[in-house]
Amino acid sequence: MKEINVGLIGWGTVGTGVARILLNQDKYIREHERLSIRLCKIADLDITTPRGIDIDKNILTTDVNDVINNPEIDIVVELIGGLKPASDFIFSALKAGKHVVTANKAVLAAHGKNLFKTAKENKVLIKFEASVGGCIPIINSLLEGMAANNISAIYGIVNGTCNYILTQMTQRGIDFSEALKEAQKKGYAEAKPDYDIKGIDAANKIVILTSLAYETEINLDDIYIEGVTDITQHDIQYAREFGYQIKLLAIAKLLEGNKIQVRVHPTMLPEDTMLANVDGVFNAIYVLGNAAGATMFYGRGAGQMPAASAVVGDIVEIAKCKIAGTDPQLLPLPTLDNTRYSLKPMDECETRYYIRLQALDKPGVLAKVSGILGDHNISIASVIQKERGVEKSVPIVMMTHEAVEGNVREALQEISNLSVITEKTMMIRVESMEGDEEKLAIV
Repeated sequence: MKEINVGLIGWGTVGTGVARILLNQDKYIREHERLSIRLCKIADLDITTPRGIDIDKNILTTDVNDVINNPEIDIVVELIGGLKPASDFIFSALKAGKHVVTANKAVLAAHGKNLFKTAKENKVLIKFEASVGGCIPIINSLLEGMAANNISAIYGIVNGTCNYILTQMTQRGIDFSEALKEAQKKGYAEAKPDYDIKGIDAANKIVILTSLAYETEINLDDIYIEGVTDITQHDIQYAREFGYQIKLLAIAKLLEGNKIQVRVHPTMLPEDTMLANVDGVFNAIYVLGNAAGATMFYGRGAGQMPAASAVVGDIVEIAKCKIAGTDPQLLPLPTLDNTRYSLKPMDECETRYYIRLQALDKPGVLAKVSGILGDHNISIASVIQKERGVEKSVPIVMMTHEAVEGNVREALQEISNLSVITEKTMMIRVESMEGDEEKLAIV
């Protein structure tokens, strides 16, 4: 049985999980996959802190070149995260003729086109299943399983931290700050959580999924990103009254005229849809293809072992290809360009909107607000207006029919300038997904 040698860069949470699987599952992999995979080198700046697994100290190193330039190593696994120096290590490994496995969504989102090009030029593979959705097999599904489909839309709950926070706010009635503290205490959120709660992590992931679904180069700076920090308990409760739940959604859509739309923001989803009922730290990606129809991929989107499982799956797949002598050029890897589709500006987005105002309880306020919305071609579908309590102002909550984003923003700016408006106006986009599914039925 031919042995495949693996070098690991990064011995943190996921790296430790990968090492644990390769050591503990060695017999299983040999018997069921007919493979011998040997972890022969681990590089990390910290090789002294106990990880809770029995590792041969001779394979530990603080010099990354002991992995990248090691002639024995067939597969380099990068798990340090972040853009730098991780991107340098990945490019160096590919140029050294090493196959690469990574979970690094930031590097893939920023350098995907060049990474795929470099891998092809050096006749090696780069695999990255763990970069989106943890153990959910969405990457291979888009590259291979759904290769016969034109993908019309992708809706993803792809950040476990935000999903946990919104779930706690919904189920227990607590506010955002309390839910965030709980997430940090349980290890679901970092001490500095901005990357998650401001939507950047989800944005990196939808850039990757978009590049695979549409073979189009997308820049992170060009897509609309909004996090969950402004969501209040008021919005959670009003959403429920309208029959919706709020989720941080990463969305990619194929539109007419060879345009695509990519955005990340809190979204109201009908409470009877599958995505609306994905709770806690779980992730789900809902994909619409013209042949397959609607499919949903669901599972743990983060955590040591789910992510490590996806990484080891990639290692096994590369090992099989290497032993079989498969030409890497024959395996699916997108060629990205920026001419196939153009990105539709966020101001041209068309969807329904939830709007929450706080206004002085005076006659004619609702009529004035409605008039401004009408002047911007925004039609109101339903309104909730609560009676005044102790405060002199009252909440006015509306759900619109489909409208253009730019018009909504202009209208809300005009409304916010009214003297009767007492607080910042809140707006949340609404998605039903019914329209996308109806389009598929026509294909």
